[in-house]
Amino acid sequence: MPQSLAHVALVVRDYDEALAFYVGQLGFELVEDTYQPEQDKRWVLVKPKGEGAASIVLARVSNDHQADYIGDQAGGRVFLFLRTDDFWRDYEAYRAQGIEFIREPNEAPYGIVSVFKDLYGNLWDLVQFTDGRA
Repeated sequence: MPQSLAHVALVVRDYDEALAFYVGQLGFELVEDTYQPEQDKRWVLVKPKGEGAASIVLARVSNDHQADYIGDQAGGRVFLFLRTDDFWRDYEAYRAQGIEFIREPNEAPYGIVSVFKDLYGNLWDLVQFTDGRA
């Protein structure tokens, strides 16, 4: 039975500020933004440009408990891994967009990687695999 990851939910404070970051600064594609009146929320999907099928659900918090996890969904660890085919192109483009990198680029046995923060403080790896892995 083949399976694949379809979506990952990312807790956000506000849909539009999250869209401004992910679409405006990171250059992700807006896949869907549909209002769901029965739940008074939006179904907002974004994904990196390219052939990958997985997308991120920008999930606006609906209570104080959820709000406690904005920016800390992985307990301070790197939470998401953004694969690129050209590390230096994207690294420089993101820096020009004001993206905060908290670890300098590192050439590891598997590829080139650096850690950046999203608008809420979640940690991401920007990584270009050079060891042949998919």
